[in-house]
Amino acid sequence: MKAWQEFEEEILKIFEEHGFKSKRRFIFKDEIGRGEIDILAERFGIILAVDAKRYTESWYRLSALKREAKKHADRCKRLEKVIGRRVIPVIVPLIDDHVYFHHSFIVPFVALNDFLLNLHYYLAEFGFE
Repeated sequence: MKAWQEFEEEILKIFEEHGFKSKRRFIFKDEIGRGEIDILAERFGIILAVDAKRYTESWYRLSALKREAKKHADRCKRLEKVIGRRVIPVIVPLIDDHVYFHHSFIVPFVALNDFLLNLHYYLAEFGFE
């Protein structure tokens, strides 16, 4: 994948293959200002807000990913207030090896299909259902 836009498109395609109604570059406004979600996906009343991170081996730090996860979770809380519904934060980095939770679900691109196939398990595991 050459550009971050292509990375987002690949993620969007996977969500749509799993039956999610998805929108890229979702922009909202609240009392704090403007907010943007890379991909907003909904299926069966579950809303996932995805922040795509095209980190590479040479530009990847766990501490940076954790910082981004906290910022994304805060952005999702803001969106929840705007739309009046629960929003589950998900970060999809290009590299990593397993799904875990740190303020947001951190789902490596290679694990995204499995995450969506087993979404209810993951949501229950981390107290979202």
